[in-house]
Amino acid sequence: MPETLSQSQIDELLKRAHAGEVNTESEQKTKIKEYDFKSPKKFTKEQLKALDSLHENFSRVLSSYFTSILRSVCEISVLQIEEQRYYEFNNALPDNALVGIIDFKPENKKLSESFFMMDLSSAFGFLLVERLLGGSEGVYIPERDFTEIELAITRSIIERMTEYLQEAWCNYLPVETTLSNVETNSRLLQVYAPQDIMVLVSLDVKMSDFTGSMTLCLPAESLESVMGFFKLGHARAVRREDPEEEKQKKEGIIDTLKQSDLEIKAVLDQFQMSLGDILQLQVNDVIALNKTIDSNVSVMVDGKSWYYAKLGRSKLKKAVKLIDIIAG
Repeated sequence: MPETLSQSQIDELLKRAHAGEVNTESEQKTKIKEYDFKSPKKFTKEQLKALDSLHENFSRVLSSYFTSILRSVCEISVLQIEEQRYYEFNNALPDNALVGIIDFKPENKKLSESFFMMDLSSAFGFLLVERLLGGSEGVYIPERDFTEIELAITRSIIERMTEYLQEAWCNYLPVETTLSNVETNSRLLQVYAPQDIMVLVSLDVKMSDFTGSMTLCLPAESLESVMGFFKLGHARAVRREDPEEEKQKKEGIIDTLKQSDLEIKAVLDQFQMSLGDILQLQVNDVIALNKTIDSNVSVMVDGKSWYYAKLGRSKLKKAVKLIDIIAG
């Protein structure tokens, strides 16, 4: 039989409920994360984090590149990385697209070659053409296909982006990337099977008068073998420096610095004269100094005092003899 509460206990509970000290919900909802068994995830969080870091470097380089060619501040960042079936990615593309097909060739012969896809929105493609041909600020999006001249311009841009993508990957694994083709009709893209799992890297593009996106489509099958090498520690192998090679680099830098020309002056004394006295100076005039001839001389290297020295002669030439280093 349930316990009956007294009136004082009921009043106390009501008082706590009004004060927010008692959770009035009878049941706590359990957060359930959905999992699609038809499309199991192939990559761990650590592997996706490595891909995110790689493409963050890529996006920073692209930001500088587009800012320089567009003469306007352009910010590019990684928006998200997710896994999808290829047909889902392809169906989401508009009919008029701008997609670059990139050959991906690892130097390691154990890894197979593959294709990457780089999707630029048509709006961003027309904006690039407009700005590079001297257009003013503002976004103009014509409802038509790209002309041959416009395709040639956008192809040169995507080729440069492909080079930057290779540089980003080479920080982790030596690869070669080359632009194979540029397609403008998404319905003709038959690079992968519809059920193939892809990794989509979405990049956010922001300018003062434009906001858009770019997407890299990477095949999961090829990435699995590549990420295996990341896991084995090959990701940073390119960055490791051989101690002997590092020592030789430092010695080479020091040898180069040793050949630099520096101005050296020996200063016995410094004093001030009025401009009128200086204008009246003649040859053979004697200027009285505040120091004697046997006082220490300050030897200056590039305008900074480094040594104390004494005046003297060496083989009938005036000379100074270093006697001490000036501290600090």
